[in-house]
Amino acid sequence: MKPETMFTAANFLAMVGWLLLAILPRWSGTRQVVLSGILPLLLSVAYLVLVVMFFGGAEGGFGSLPDVMKLFTNEWAVLAGWIHYLAFDMVIGAWEVRDAQERGISHLLVIPCLVLTFLLGPIGFLVYHIIRFFGSKRGEDVPADNI
Repeated sequence: MKPETMFTAANFLAMVGWLLLAILPRWSGTRQVVLSGILPLLLSVAYLVLVVMFFGGAEGGFGSLPDVMKLFTNEWAVLAGWIHYLAFDMVIGAWEVRDAQERGISHLLVIPCLVLTFLLGPIGFLVYHIIRFFGSKRGEDVPADNI
């Protein structure tokens, strides 16, 4: 499989997951495919395959910024990095939806967080925590022990 084909497939899967989180967060299909972790696990398997097959031959590493820059001149390493982001951002988005449902936070407040988490990862996570602090119907901010 070509890296571009795998990139397109991973993006499609991720987009389906994000749309389900945003539009149908309580649907049984969303619970079974995204909130259960199945979709991020599928992306994780793709990541594992790429790391095993291509990272050993890629120049660079993680010891310094120049090494990381060199590592990401390899298209397979960049693809692995992208799928890494897709998987972990979706884990956070699924957690945001589950946590908001448990806390009684309006899904309309969660949707912008999901968009930000999809596009800008940690910023969406931060914004969700701000909403979580101020928007919980239970009026409590219990530490997030389930992330």
